[in-house]
Formats: sequence, structure tokens, C-alpha cells
Amino acid sequence: MQITSDGAARRGVVTLAHLLDAAAVENLADVVIVRHTFGPKGLSSPSSLADPNYVLAYTREQGFGSGHKLGIDPPGTWLIFTADSGRRARFYTAYENRGEVAAERTDLRRFFDLHETDLLETLRGRLVIEWGNDPVNWAKSGATASQYRVVEIADPESVPFPGYDRLLIDYDTLRAVSEDSRYAKWRTALESVKGIYLIADSTGPGRLYVGQASGEDGVLGRWNEYARNGHGGNVALGDGTIFDPRTAHYSLLRVFGPATPLAEILEAEEHYKLALLSRKHGLNRN
Repeated sequence: MQITSDGAARRGVVTLAHLLDAAAVENLADVVIVRHTFGPKGLSSPSSLADPNYVLAYTREQGFGSGHKLGIDPPGTWLIFTADSGRRARFYTAYENRGEVAAERTDLRRFFDLHETDLLETLRGRLVIEWGNDPVNWAKSGATASQYRVVEIADPESVPFPGYDRLLIDYDTLRAVSEDSRYAKWRTALESVKGIYLIADSTGPGRLYVGQASGEDGVLGRWNEYARNGHGGNVALGDGTIFDPRTAHYSLLRVFGPATPLAEILEAEEHYKLALLSRKHGLNRN
């Protein structure tokens, strides 16, 4: 794909074309970029973006006529942006257009079978481009809009830490906590405490593992080991035949300050192993 026609790459300017190229979008002729505004002639208000079904319903209804900006046979990929002050346009989502629903057509309106896709999914709400010189023109061809300059890619929205006593996550989330910037506050919280944790295997009752985190990096350091290999070095969990980390849930039973003596943590670990029968019926082997 031809990324730029004006030497933008040589000047260090990032354009929408660079992102589409990275996403393996090869046919710009099958792409249209739509910019929704807010008000009487657009979406009702910015708050309406919180309802994806409303945005989808609004987008799939289009005017009918040969002079319509989307054309008689609109492209298969619709990239949806929203007005973000001035000429800024923020990426909302991408739809696959599977064609017009002829049974819904009226004399004035057409309705398209649109389905949300994962194209540029990680950039939803984060990517901002500078719209062209004609901000009133709400639809642009892929070839035209691909030259638009990227002016911002914001950090992902931070996920609030729920608190130690409300923490319950699956394995995919555990891995995200270990490396995703959205979970930076979680890493700070988990690194600051030592604790007793519980791994519960959802494939059957009583499949519990009680462990303790007493290292310098606290609970975070121990859980990072599970995130890396799924078993954290534990014999039973690393067997590969009786435990699958993808069916596990992780929580904290008790937390301790960083200066807590190891003996106190080990005593608490032993208590929970006995109370939860994690040796007799669960996954603990010691």
C-alpha cells in the first residue's frame, strides 16, 4: 500500500495510512472514514457514545440517492470517528458493511447490515486524527483519509483497583495486570503488600491452591511468575494434566505490610490450608 504521497514519512509525520498498513488493510478503495458530529444533524450528544447499539443504529441508517457521499455501493469497511473539537476526530470503532438491507429501504432512507470488527480495536477512543480542510464533509474515501495526520494516541484508560478484599480475576486478567499499562495502579497496590492468595480452579469443587507471597516485590512478584508460565513453579499446578491456568481464578485471602515477619505469613498460610482443606481435597502438596 502507498503510505504517503507528500513525503510525510520522511518528515516524521504519522498518518492514518501508517496505522492501516500496520493493521494489514491493503485495499483502501474498500474503506470509508465517517465522522459523526453532535447536535440536531448528528448524534444526540457525546453521552450517546456510551451506547454502542445507539451509534450502530444511527450509522446504519443513511440517505438514499445517487449523490449520497457513501455512494450507491458503499465500501466494505467503515471507520467511525467522532468530532473532538475543531478539526480533531476521535476513533470510535470499525464496522464491516455486509450490504444494504433492501427490505428496510424507504423512499428517503437506506439501511445497511453493519457489524463491529476488531480492526484498530486497541485504538478505540485513543486515536485522534486531524480531519481534512472540509470538516463539514463527514465521509471520506480511504485513499483521501489515509493521508490525514495522527495528532494523538492517548494512553489506554486506567482500570481502577477494586481493593484487596474485592480482588477476583481470571488468568487473562492476571497476565494483563502483569504487563498492561492500564493496570499500573494494580501493580503498585500489589507490590506494596505481602499476602496469602487463593487459586481456585473452576473445573470442579474443592480444587483450591493456597499460597503465600513474601518476596521483595510482594504479591505482584509472585503473581508475575504465574502470569509468565501458568504454574509459578508449583509441582501440582505445573503437572500439565490436572490444572489449566485458563480455568483458574485468583484472589487474596489476607494481606500483610512489607515489614511483616516471614513466620507470621507462613503461620497464616498454614491456617488457610487447613481451613479450606486444600491439602486433603485441593491442589496443595505441602
